[in-house]
Amino acid sequence: MGIRNTFRRWAAYQQTVRELNALDNRQLNDLGIVRTDIGRIARDHAKTI
Repeated sequence: MGIRNTFRRWAAYQQTVRELNALDNRQLNDLGIVRTDIGRIARDHAKTI
């Protein structure tokens, strides 16, 4: 894995965390997400990049 790919994954992780943290608890609940899941979801998403 190259540095560019590592940076892309890190950026995707950060963006996902930012976007999910911007939602309130009701919006997260509508998506079936609890706030404590955000880190895991962001990591899972970054792995797909």
